[in-house]
Amino acid sequence: MKTARFWGMMTAILLFGIALYLPNSFYELFITKNKLDYTAASLNPKTFQGVLLQEKMLKDPKYLPIFGSSELSRRDSFHPSRYFMDEKNEFTPFLIGRGGSQSLVHFLDLAAVQDELKNRKIVFVLSPQWFIPSGIDDKHFSPNYSALQTYSFVLSNEIDPKIKKQAANRLLQLSIVKKDPLLVTQLKALSTDNKAIKLKAELEKPVAYTYLKVLEKKDFFQTVIKSPGKRYNLKKSKYEHSCWNKDIQVADEMGKQATKSNQFGILDSYYQKHIGHQLLSLKNYKRNSSYGVSPEYGDLQMVLDILKKQHTKALFVSVPVNGAWYDYAGFPKQGREVYYQKVKKQVEQAGFPVADFSNHEYDKYFLEDTIHIGWKGWVYIDRSLNQFYTGSHPINTAGKTYQSDAF
Repeated sequence: MKTARFWGMMTAILLFGIALYLPNSFYELFITKNKLDYTAASLNPKTFQGVLLQEKMLKDPKYLPIFGSSELSRRDSFHPSRYFMDEKNEFTPFLIGRGGSQSLVHFLDLAAVQDELKNRKIVFVLSPQWFIPSGIDDKHFSPNYSALQTYSFVLSNEIDPKIKKQAANRLLQLSIVKKDPLLVTQLKALSTDNKAIKLKAELEKPVAYTYLKVLEKKDFFQTVIKSPGKRYNLKKSKYEHSCWNKDIQVADEMGKQATKSNQFGILDSYYQKHIGHQLLSLKNYKRNSSYGVSPEYGDLQMVLDILKKQHTKALFVSVPVNGAWYDYAGFPKQGREVYYQKVKKQVEQAGFPVADFSNHEYDKYFLEDTIHIGWKGWVYIDRSLNQFYTGSHPINTAGKTYQSDAF
């Protein structure tokens, strides 16, 4: 009896060990095409804080990953997930990000799936409001933090040690990371030459690796076995087969009808809730602001370095702010212009094209509020995505701007 129990226990341990250390490629076999289609526009945090679904998606060129933040949830008729819904379209947008998903968050994600990024087309949407002087804070980083992706980054042998050191120093500033002593030791070992810390990290590395494997299986359970959450029921856009010029006219009229309460081209419901009742007090409240100096530029450079190493074919989309509102709020135009020029130069120097829409600051209805893409903005971006994916407009890597504005 005791012998049977012993061998039963040993068999259970063996099976657990095999299941724990099986590669992700095995678990990807359980991910169906329907599962990917189901999650492509869901914006479910478990999807983009995990790895498994993204790795599977990146192996299928039918999907065009779009990395961004809160603008991805503004699903009007011209939102890419609705505009490119028809099965006749050549690609399906796969949305990755939500509010607070800034460069550091996306860097950890991209580092975790880097092997699948080789020669892969992706889109990365840049938002000016990321580039504040303090950079991303705990309030925005913590809800988007992924222990799985962070441990994957720490234990990877494929990332340049200089990038690892830079990322480790950034992560050690954030409170949610500081709560994990095992992770802190690994990060400190990347950012210091202290032999005692490095020795401790080496001794603890097997534990960290085992924990990574546990997190991977948790990812499998949450995103594949369990339902990824309530499906977001998108309605197919009725404009998807119309011409671009007509779409611009329709979007312009939509914006006009939805922003009748103010002169800034801001969605009525947003204006009434956040601005109208305190309009006078908001005059010049941003007069000392600028997007010219921020740790975000360093975080973005880490993203660029990862993509460049993997020869990823990435298109960066530079979104403007609402010029009329920013002028009223007193945000210096120079403080915006320095950002547009600086971020464009940084991306182009890394060899990636930029769909630069910074000259649309005063284009009414390009945005739906003060910072988020609106009716007309999505039409311009849809056209750029279509050109980029189909190659109908050559994408160069020589540092020249992607000509996305011409209609």
